[in-house]
Amino acid sequence: MSGTTTAGNRRTAGVPRQWRGTEASGGANRWVVLLVLCVSLLLVAVDATVLHVAVPAVTEDLRPGAIELLWIVDVYPLVCASLLILFGTLGDRVGRRRVLLLGYALFGAASAIAAFAPNPQILIVARALLGVGGAMIMPATLSILRQVFPDRRERALAIGIWSAVAAVGAAVGPLLGGFLVENFWWGSVFLVNLPLMIVALPVGRWLLPESTGDKNGPWDVLGAVMAACGLFCVVLGVKRVGSGAGPLDAVTAAPVLIGVVLLVLFVRRQRRRTHPLVDLKLFARPAFSISVGCIVLALLALVGLELIAAQYLQLVLGLTPLETGLRLLPLTFAAMAAGLVGSRMLQWLGPRVMVVVGFALTALAVLSLTAMGLSDRPAVLVGGFIVLGFGLETTLFSAYESMLNEASAGSAGGAAAIGETSYQLGAGIGIALLGSVMNAAYKPGVSSVPGVPASASSDASQSLGAAYKVSDRLGGHAGEALRSASRAAFVHGLHVTLAVSAGLLLLGALAALRLPRVMECAADDEESSQASADQQARADQRGPADRQGPADRQGPADRQGPADRQGPAEQQGPDGTDAPARLDRATVAAES
Repeated sequence: MSGTTTAGNRRTAGVPRQWRGTEASGGANRWVVLLVLCVSLLLVAVDATVLHVAVPAVTEDLRPGAIELLWIVDVYPLVCASLLILFGTLGDRVGRRRVLLLGYALFGAASAIAAFAPNPQILIVARALLGVGGAMIMPATLSILRQVFPDRRERALAIGIWSAVAAVGAAVGPLLGGFLVENFWWGSVFLVNLPLMIVALPVGRWLLPESTGDKNGPWDVLGAVMAACGLFCVVLGVKRVGSGAGPLDAVTAAPVLIGVVLLVLFVRRQRRRTHPLVDLKLFARPAFSISVGCIVLALLALVGLELIAAQYLQLVLGLTPLETGLRLLPLTFAAMAAGLVGSRMLQWLGPRVMVVVGFALTALAVLSLTAMGLSDRPAVLVGGFIVLGFGLETTLFSAYESMLNEASAGSAGGAAAIGETSYQLGAGIGIALLGSVMNAAYKPGVSSVPGVPASASSDASQSLGAAYKVSDRLGGHAGEALRSASRAAFVHGLHVTLAVSAGLLLLGALAALRLPRVMECAADDEESSQASADQQARADQRGPADRQGPADRQGPADRQGPADRQGPAEQQGPDGTDAPARLDRATVAAES
């Protein structure tokens, strides 16, 4: 059998027979599997943002230097982004559940180390290990989801729930971190992971199905290392630009150049190999390549904007971090709603219209936020954030669903890793790009304030927070003039950044016009799923003795079906590639 190796041929070790509904053929318990996968994703999503509000407490306790503090914050997403392809394709080879469970164990152990880190160096190492665990967990959840839900309609609903959970995790992280830091100590933001991981390990071992992709040929270790190192260098350079370093700075440009060279060599190597690590032919399919591009553009336009909006709420409007988090909650609730109704909308509108509408709604929301000024306008902000959250989640859900649908079950891990990598790269590049636009629009407004020395103006041009410190140091009319000018310059820069973001979103809407017009659901998927459900129901009505079919009473040789007796060439399609995934599901359904 090509494509996915499932428990349809043999029971997965450690999974009781009554839980066979969680196998690739789908069954009554696949929603329980989705619940386990969503809990996994929630932990990773929360951990990506939970440390942000704990940074002051960490700084006060461990006294890290400026470079050490930067690594404490950035090493997690940096390591996670660079290893997604490595562990996604490794899961296709050795087993996705196995990689996921190892990720659980590593994530829990690293959380314990981080919680009790005695110095900055140990905390950096622990955060790096958390990034490794996150890279093992994230692509595995999507690839297992692709296996458990063979029917596209059900899979679309599952992806909608999965993406809604991701939105919740990103919003809950800062709120949870603030609560834990205020009531306990900074290490509690990591320690909260342990109970959930202790439960997730045995539950995942019992409930989750095991599956692998095509095992033909050796796993490309050198290619995996090249991809990991190349992505690490590129993301490192992008993050340095986002933190204010010059793009032509040697320390910034060198990693990016090395990373680009490694990734080009990786692509050339994959094209030459008979059994590549990543099937680059996927990018020849418009639905896949355009979906990946839409994910990058959506994150490019909005992640950096979200950070700037948080600074606006705190530094211009004077809200506390908790009030800022609460003000952003409507965006999260709208994203959750879009994820939950996304499946119905996708069947009704189709991928092309849905992604275009999502981009258009998001651009409209971004432009409406240009009404933000020096005074608070809660109604405008709440309305804009609601439309923004709904539009963004509509876009990301549709793009992820279309991308994953183009990949076979056997290459689901690699496809999921490509999607998650594009997400991380889009976020990193967006922070650097929109941050640069913001700085370029902000600096002229504070460069020549009457009564302010040139040196003070230079310091104030670094950021709004720096301008406030300089104004407090100056005092008097000069300090007040600098504070007022810096606030006005920041609002002007915010408006310019919003316009650039809206332009990127409209570019994404144009690109989405090449997506498929309708959501195509193969009849084979529905038939195999229904056949599996019917056979399982009949098996439950029969006694134990009756459940033993003719195949169970035959010898090992007689149990082989026609597909099992075929040679490797007969199990492939006419073009030499694996047979379509729907044939695997039909076979699994028949053997259930």
